Amino acid sequence: MTKKTLSPSLLQAASPIVVLIILLSISVRLDLAGGNQMGLVFSTIVAGLIGVRLKFKWKEMLDGMTGAINTALPAVIILLLIGALAGTWLISGIVPSIIYYGLKILNPTYFLFAACVISAIVSLATGSSWSTIATVGIAMLGIGTALGISSGLAAGAIISGAYFGDKMSPMSDTTNLAPAVAGTDLITHIRYMLWTTVPSIVITLILFLIIGLFLKEDSAAANVDELLNTLSTKFYISPILFVVPAVVIFMIVMKIDAIPAILTGTILGGLFAVIFQPNIVSELGANTNAIETSYIEASYRAVINAMTIDTSITTDNDLVNGLLETGGMKGMLNTIWLIVCAMSFGGMMERLGFLTRITNALISKKKKGKGSLILTTTATCIGFNLTTSDQYLAIVVPGKMFEKAFKERGLAPENLSRTLEDSGTVTSVLIPWNTCGLAQSSVLGVATGEYMIYAFFNIISPIMTVLYGYLGIKIAKLKD
Repeated sequence: MTKKTLSPSLLQAASPIVVLIILLSISVRLDLAGGNQMGLVFSTIVAGLIGVRLKFKWKEMLDGMTGAINTALPAVIILLLIGALAGTWLISGIVPSIIYYGLKILNPTYFLFAACVISAIVSLATGSSWSTIATVGIAMLGIGTALGISSGLAAGAIISGAYFGDKMSPMSDTTNLAPAVAGTDLITHIRYMLWTTVPSIVITLILFLIIGLFLKEDSAAANVDELLNTLSTKFYISPILFVVPAVVIFMIVMKIDAIPAILTGTILGGLFAVIFQPNIVSELGANTNAIETSYIEASYRAVINAMTIDTSITTDNDLVNGLLETGGMKGMLNTIWLIVCAMSFGGMMERLGFLTRITNALISKKKKGKGSLILTTTATCIGFNLTTSDQYLAIVVPGKMFEKAFKERGLAPENLSRTLEDSGTVTSVLIPWNTCGLAQSSVLGVATGEYMIYAFFNIISPIMTVLYGYLGIKIAKLKD
């Protein structure tokens, strides 16, 4: 006879989250390497102990954790491939060429505005903020650094643009997921999002323009000519190298999955390195035992090393040296470790019913007004991003939970789908232990805490959707 599990109390459901918040705060204060991961592990243990008291079997809890980890495996593969792509695009001269031409046409005054717009266009065309940040974003960050702009500020502009395009693109997975969960169609969803998304991105661009007016060229930006000369001396710089990113963007636009698209870009990057950068390949692929190496052997060694381990190209310019470094797949392992820990915690919390218990408490205490319902939905989506560490769960679970509540108040499903995107999709990248926050901070090499205050679009979007709810702006009624 199977034991019947008990329903958790609100205190039991919230206890692991309280423990997590305390441990994460300690890790930040003490600057502990691996502190976030162990905080998630200990919080998962606390949840498991409470689960035992509620008469859950270990296998049930383990299934919850492994199931959550399985959902993150595609993201893990993409992260590894992005690390490899960054390596081959560095030694092939693709990233140096983008930086070179970018330095020629951009200046600090309008760099942030341009970085946001360019990222938005590419993300809108590809439907992927991840691919945009991993390709165009890395290059734009390098340009910003060379212009003397702080990495956090530049990353905030890149992420703002990338998530605008991701949110509005009909090819984006979250843009298709939100209306499917809420019960509306894709086109209605996108049209309805325009009312909150366009004002959010306009305010964001104005803020970046204002900040740009106060940016002054420092010693790094004043030596742009020296940077250009160093890059052109070390690499073969040519627009022909842009064929590789163009192929990747084209594949994604044609709705080819991100994994084969990024893998293709990685392989083409290695091939272009062998063809166009023989000096770099010979330098990086030389045998460390001083044995003469053939170009074929050097090519294989250089490309494989660029894909897998730390790669750095040395010049006479220290600033350029800082731009010509990458960690390959190895550089992504710490992020993958954190993702596994975060998904274990989220899976345990979901399986034990703790997340549902917390959300039900929010529903029971909410007011009946439209604004209050949208505020509660927004807070729940953000809460799921915090606790489950996955933006898809932050869309799917709240979407199903609040679908009936929106109907009962006579609100059309596009209100719900818009709220899910305005809060669930864009806030995921602001949370250090969320898969999106982990991925983008690792890809750009900028800590989440450094860029989150400058990711204006991601901060403004949930505020805008709540504001529209309370003011009653574009709140569609449910048709008979």
